[in-house]
Amino acid sequence: MTELPVRTNPEDAPAGKRTDEAESACSAPNAVDRRHAIKIMALAAATPGLASCTVDGGNGSEGGGDPVTDGGDVVADTPNPASNPKARGDAWDPDLIDPVIPWDLELEDDELASLAVLCDLILPADERSPSASSLGAHDFINEWVSAPYEGNGDDLVLVRGGLRWLDRESTRRFGDPSRPGSGPRFRDLPIDRRTAICDDICYAETAPPGFEFAARFFDRVRFLASTAFWTTPEGMDDLQYVGNVPIPTWDPPPDEVLRHIGLLP
Repeated sequence: MTELPVRTNPEDAPAGKRTDEAESACSAPNAVDRRHAIKIMALAAATPGLASCTVDGGNGSEGGGDPVTDGGDVVADTPNPASNPKARGDAWDPDLIDPVIPWDLELEDDELASLAVLCDLILPADERSPSASSLGAHDFINEWVSAPYEGNGDDLVLVRGGLRWLDRESTRRFGDPSRPGSGPRFRDLPIDRRTAICDDICYAETAPPGFEFAARFFDRVRFLASTAFWTTPEGMDDLQYVGNVPIPTWDPPPDEVLRHIGLLP
């Protein structure tokens, strides 16, 4: 799925989590902002034949010395196998053709199963596109909430708590009153009952009293699932988005168009 953007500007980092990498990047004389860095990454991904940005050495350090270090720790001692042989495959020279997630994933398989059902309720399959879970939306959310940043950690608490709320609400509404605590889980409910629960939490402004947390949870999952879905090729086809496609040449607008907008006399 989508790689998270590299933080090169400390202002982009969550409050209290300004990293050493971000501080050093902004203090360096040739520092670039986040937008420019992402452009460079996109160019590298589209051009696998480009050599890695190294100076006089194959390991990315100036003068071909020791591997790049961060606070004295070797970062690129044993890089992962890369599909792009010109990339070391570490955090400083990632393989953008076959990227890896550099942190442990937090959500359990049981949580992912419930999350996939919720993602498909938000973005079900139709005649134009597949469902969100078939495109890995729940896996993207797992990657997002597992990232080692403060805001992402808050989302992990929100998503985990929200999934448990769905199961408790399913038991409260549709369980057997004679057997307290027993009842169907959200993902096992028929779709009309799942929809009934989500209709109550789909907008914070209309959520019943006491459902505020659940409404925040649903809003966050909806945002993340939509982000995952519509950044895939299938999602872009669903939007009929025609940009972001490499072309060998570019023909400028005709002269009459340029004259009409005042760019030619």
